[in-house]
Amino acid sequence: MCLLVGANNVCVQNQPSPKGEIIYHVFQRSFYDSNGDLHGDFNGLRQKLDYLQELGITSILILPIYASKFYHNYFATDFNKIDPRFGTDEDWVALVKEVHKRGMKIYLDMETQYVTEDQLWWKDAMGNPQSKFSDFILWDDSANKKPSSIIFGITVLKGYDGTASKITTANLNSKQFEEYNFKLFKKYADPNNDGKFDDGVDGFRLDHMMDDLDYKGRLTNLFANFWSPLFTRLRQVNPKLNFVAEQANWGDWGFDYFDNGQVDRVFAFNLQRAISSFDKKALQAAADTTLGQLPTGKQQVVFIENHDMQRFASSVHKNLAKEKVGAALNLLLGGVPSIYYGQEIGMFGEGGFNKFGQTDANDIPRREAFEWYKADTGKGMAYWYKNTGPWWDSTNLIPNDGVSLEEERTDPNSLFNFYKGLIKIRQSNEALHNGNYQTLPNDNNKIFSFVRYTDNKAVLVTVNLSNDTQQALVDFANSKVKAGNKIEWLFGGGKGSVETTGVSVSLPAYGVGAWTVN
Repeated sequence: MCLLVGANNVCVQNQPSPKGEIIYHVFQRSFYDSNGDLHGDFNGLRQKLDYLQELGITSILILPIYASKFYHNYFATDFNKIDPRFGTDEDWVALVKEVHKRGMKIYLDMETQYVTEDQLWWKDAMGNPQSKFSDFILWDDSANKKPSSIIFGITVLKGYDGTASKITTANLNSKQFEEYNFKLFKKYADPNNDGKFDDGVDGFRLDHMMDDLDYKGRLTNLFANFWSPLFTRLRQVNPKLNFVAEQANWGDWGFDYFDNGQVDRVFAFNLQRAISSFDKKALQAAADTTLGQLPTGKQQVVFIENHDMQRFASSVHKNLAKEKVGAALNLLLGGVPSIYYGQEIGMFGEGGFNKFGQTDANDIPRREAFEWYKADTGKGMAYWYKNTGPWWDSTNLIPNDGVSLEEERTDPNSLFNFYKGLIKIRQSNEALHNGNYQTLPNDNNKIFSFVRYTDNKAVLVTVNLSNDTQQALVDFANSKVKAGNKIEWLFGGGKGSVETTGVSVSLPAYGVGAWTVN
């Protein structure tokens, strides 16, 4: 018995328990406000775990939670203190425990390599070489009067609300600083030091991880000298901790991070760009490298948007059919899929690119409040940036525009229901949530085709990258699996049949089709 969901006819059946991991990358300040102060918080996220599980999410990636002058919580004022807008230490532990109680995981974004003037380290060590924190900061002089700049020579950061803070680079060559990081990360991994981990995170995202920090030539060989030893010690605390690196260079495939940085995962930046291009050759090349050359035991996080880039809906000019293609590639190509909050309902927004001047306000358009309601007003709306500047006056949140959970939940053709149905299909099919990847050639430059396979399961996926109906013959001659005599429709609006030389498919405009291969 199938329930056909959406224009691409996703078949949703009674499914077994999820077996594959799907991450929800949440900008918590913008997600759900539980106490009416307009800031999304821990209790709000905990209240919405039912929603995330309804969607099919198994893991949450949360942005930094420590105290900071900045709304995104990078560049801490105190790494050991939780931002009070998010809640208390008890609220944080309650969230983590509830996540684990539901069989889910939670990852924490960490960035500790920059130091602001608001931190004790700076205040105590500035002009004071004898300070016990002197070694925590990278100085350009021996008198501790010239803290070194960060990337791009930046020495001051400006916030959307008019705040500003001087900033410098931490001294990652310091054994004292390494010890500080170990204790900090350990606190989040096992807060009460009881070795049970029900109250600790399951892993960390390492923001802006580099081997030569900011290419200065002063903090070099960090993979071997700083990061690897830190990971080794933390894995002794909890061997199941997962470390994912954000490559500072988004053109980096990340293989050096695996080989020398000892991380478990990197982000598939090149694949993200290829998906957004709707170019078959770019997709094939990126997928073959990203997924085809993956070292054993390592993983790529596959995504189409995040908090630092324009939303996918904006990239495709709010074309719903293209948004569904993006969803299918995000979820079916392989790796560990990551969905940025609001992506599943087609929220849109582009960065300001200095439209608002030298300020972090330029990123607000892609970090706006999650749209729970048709009217974009109601309980829980996290409008922390309300009436603060032109980014609010030009908000992307438009009432009654079809982009909200309330509007999409009851629409079988909505993007939300497409994501929901597609996730169920992925999770119920071993080849899709755990299989290897192989690009398959075909005779149409508008159709991208690949197979996901295990030892005894295989799924052929075909994607029409054009606005016209397309046909193609998919060649199985060099495939790791054989088409055999039978394919069985799994989902999509296309048609397929086994021919003597492969599988013939026909797909509607921006159509996605998948078949199990026997």
